[in-house]
Amino acid sequence: MDYKPTIGLEIHVELKTKTKMFCDCLNDAKEAKPNSNVCPICMGHPGTLPVINKDAIKKVIKTGLALNCKIPDFSKFDRKNYFYPDLPKGYQISQYDKPFCINGYLEIDGKKIHIRRVHLEEDTGRLIHPERENYSLVDFNRAGVPLMELVTEPDISSSKEARKFAEELQMILRYLNVSDAEMEKGQMRVEVNISLAPKSKSKKLGTKVEIKNLNSFKSVERGIEYEIKRQADILDSKKKVIQETRGWSDLKGETFSQREKEEAHDYRYFSEPDLPPLNISKDFIKMMQIDLVELPQAKRDRFKKEYGIDDSAIEVFIKNRELGEYFEKTISELICWLSDIGEKRKEQCMRLIKTCANYMVTDLLGLLEGAGIDDENFLITPENFAEYITLIYQGKISSKMAKQILAEMFATGADPSHIIEEQDLVQINDSAELEKVIKEVLSKNQKAVEDYKKGKENAFQFLIGQIMAATKGKANPDTAKEVLKKLLTQA
Repeated sequence: MDYKPTIGLEIHVELKTKTKMFCDCLNDAKEAKPNSNVCPICMGHPGTLPVINKDAIKKVIKTGLALNCKIPDFSKFDRKNYFYPDLPKGYQISQYDKPFCINGYLEIDGKKIHIRRVHLEEDTGRLIHPERENYSLVDFNRAGVPLMELVTEPDISSSKEARKFAEELQMILRYLNVSDAEMEKGQMRVEVNISLAPKSKSKKLGTKVEIKNLNSFKSVERGIEYEIKRQADILDSKKKVIQETRGWSDLKGETFSQREKEEAHDYRYFSEPDLPPLNISKDFIKMMQIDLVELPQAKRDRFKKEYGIDDSAIEVFIKNRELGEYFEKTISELICWLSDIGEKRKEQCMRLIKTCANYMVTDLLGLLEGAGIDDENFLITPENFAEYITLIYQGKISSKMAKQILAEMFATGADPSHIIEEQDLVQINDSAELEKVIKEVLSKNQKAVEDYKKGKENAFQFLIGQIMAATKGKANPDTAKEVLKKLLTQA
């Protein structure tokens, strides 16, 4: 039987604030020494009182606005009661019925994935389980870190769609500078709720299962694929799927049962008595809207409209924000150059822009090898890269020379004209000059000339190779081919 998967996501994100959610302990993701960023408040000592971190609230509301959410004018914190070794107070300060953000959406490939809520809570500590030992250790550095939770509606219908949603959300969080959202460091954690139902009963949902411990986008995709198959096998055998929470093993590539799924009433939510309710003014929301930056989808649309470059190149610039900004600075320099020589025609301008984009997403990105454009060791200015592209566009350097020059620019920061002069890399474009060289090559390679006359095309490529060797790679390949063909017809 064919089944329809119904998928919703719960995504937890550690916010990028200076201090924790309810105390002034540092929120330091790089802190390696266990239990060093702790105090009586985040450790839940008796008699301590929490104080709300305003910056964390700003970051949640900013995220909500970026995700097209409504921001209610009233919100409050609640106590979520449960016991776990890494929860020092025995309860978690969270939000239940009055979150900061509701009813939003994120568009993925033209489809709106609706967002039920975005709320704010405090993170728990971290349990460490030493190998081959019968005890666990607790690190409370993470306890009390501002944690934003986003809950989607069950609008997702495939593993690829779920992965794309999570990837797009990560980019938005980074653009907003609300979180680094590095999954391998636990700064962004994805949980999946998934059920299967026969396609013939499309309006009826199956039993929901939650998958935890998904610490990479690949794991999100693989976990959903596995769970779809597991639940389909159960339904095919006329058995019932159990509502439960399951973990994910990357090593085994499968989910495993952890516990039966808790319901909201199991947590005994009630309003947090130590924190005041919050009234969110319209002026505050407007201030947050003004602070929003251009988001990934808006930038995609603008790059396509303004620059006309390939979607694959645009995606590189979207994912590598610094490279995208560097590209735009370089384009500004190129437009100035076009204006200076009077070439204002759109077609020429677009060709130049596409050349620039191609060299950035291939050659330059290859040299960067993971380093950022904003790295202090990156020495190529937008002005020098623009000059480099104009030299290629004008045919003054060959593609082989271009790689050599770019490598030198990357290593030293020198401008391309200086490198060309210093290393004598000026391309030979003059037909008369090339004709002298080619005649000499032909005189030394008569057998190849005879082979070409007999219809052996490889002989032509051999002669081109000899011409490039004789000119030390300086011959303009197109001009050299044109002159060679002319002289071979005369030979």
